[in-house]
Amino acid sequence: MQAVLIIVHLLVAIALIFVVLLQRSEGGALGMGGGGSGLGGLFSPRGAASTLTRTTAVLGLLFFITSMTLTMLSLGARQPTSILSQPVPGQAAPGGPNAPPTLPARTPGPPPTLPSLNPAAPAPPAAAPAAPAAPALPAVPPSR
Repeated sequence: MQAVLIIVHLLVAIALIFVVLLQRSEGGALGMGGGGSGLGGLFSPRGAASTLTRTTAVLGLLFFITSMTLTMLSLGARQPTSILSQPVPGQAAPGGPNAPPTLPARTPGPPPTLPSLNPAAPAPPAAAPAAPAAPALPAVPPSR
């Protein structure tokens, strides 16, 4: 059912694109109008515009209906899942499905500190900035 509906949706979309491109626009586009024709009122410039406008509206409605139907079919086939209800690989699941989550156990020992705040750690030697070398002055020729 869904495969047939996808094919119908594709055909409606292609037809809609084709009909929109056939319509006359201010910029010219591919417009089909132009001059009189011997087919009477159906394909006269005014009749063709009216026919193409109605065809565009019908194809737009069909496109909307097939889009909504495909969405409803895909939502109906979906199984609700949540990553929160799945246990983490390598860990035992909590006591029950409604049990609150627990934090991992902390290892015993002193609390971790930053290296710069630890008084027992030697301070890194402060490197004195190197003095910039004086630029060499160009030789000045003697004046007369």
